Amino acid sequence: MRLPGLIDPHVHLREPGGELKEDWDSGTAAALAGGFTAVLAMPNTRPPICDETTLGQALDLARRKSRCDYAVFLGAGSENAAELAPLARRAAGLKMYLDQTYGPLRLDDLSHWMAHFAAWPSQAPIVVHAEGPKLAAAILLGAVYDRSVHLAHVSRRDEILLIRRAKERGLKVTCEVAPHHLFLTQDDLPAIGVGRGEVRPVLGTRSDQAALWENLDVIDCFATDHAPHTLEEKDGPNPPPGFPGLETALALFLTAVHEGRLTLEDLAARMHANPRRIFNLPAQPNTWIEVDPAEAWQIRASETFTRCAWTPFEGFPVRGRLKRVVLRGQEVYANRQVLAQPGSGQPLRPRFGDPPNAAHIPD
Repeated sequence: MRLPGLIDPHVHLREPGGELKEDWDSGTAAALAGGFTAVLAMPNTRPPICDETTLGQALDLARRKSRCDYAVFLGAGSENAAELAPLARRAAGLKMYLDQTYGPLRLDDLSHWMAHFAAWPSQAPIVVHAEGPKLAAAILLGAVYDRSVHLAHVSRRDEILLIRRAKERGLKVTCEVAPHHLFLTQDDLPAIGVGRGEVRPVLGTRSDQAALWENLDVIDCFATDHAPHTLEEKDGPNPPPGFPGLETALALFLTAVHEGRLTLEDLAARMHANPRRIFNLPAQPNTWIEVDPAEAWQIRASETFTRCAWTPFEGFPVRGRLKRVVLRGQEVYANRQVLAQPGSGQPLRPRFGDPPNAAHIPD
């Protein structure tokens, strides 16, 4: 069975500064092994991608190492709103961290939020990491500045219900949910391990999880928030937050299709069509993936390509397996082997046209 090449709008490839965890080579190999033909990389690297120089360095690394297509976000800082705006055509979008994050990009001052909303081109996406009341504030800023806002890794019942109300009011808001918030809860932490279970936003309750599934029509994208750390770090005294996710997401969602919780159309919309629309991405011609929706297997970290070499879904029984990936007419993954060479991925320059709109919510 064929599906379009998947697009992950939220990955952390850790390069520069965290190559021990992941780099553009290993991370995009993991992407292809998960059915993703395009990834949008977050800017909280070391140093962060927050000016013309660091953007150029990140794009050069991607050009030399990436095995799938790619784009890179710029990070909003306290003093760089005017500097970033002219770079919008070279970036996937602007990322604003309003809550706890891995790295130095958190924005605590409302005046800095306003400066970025005012300066960033209206046709280009703004992605916000905001939880609880700050998520409400981000929606309000979008309304005040009459521009689209994409909310990252929504995880709580009250958040998804607020987003529903915002969409029903016609506000320009879109959102994504990570697989770990749909398939894991706080109840799974003893099995995962306290340190390995550290993630932001933290895993929710069963009520939170149920609300996400009950409001699936409000969720525009499934985004992995692939955030690899080594087992040594995760098992250490100060475990950093984050889960790898590129190689497990498709199998989890195919399992949900098998169980009747999703349709293949739901999957394709949230893992291809909607990310492409929201982030104004060009088409990838002659690009598709082949899956066997019936194959039963268990997720094993030993079979993955990510450099961090572990998964919170170790041993999960799943139904549906990736068989083949074709990118621009070239077979890049088959027989559980990544065939694409480092540097064969292409940059995806966002198209500047009409600003992205929120998905329609039925009356």
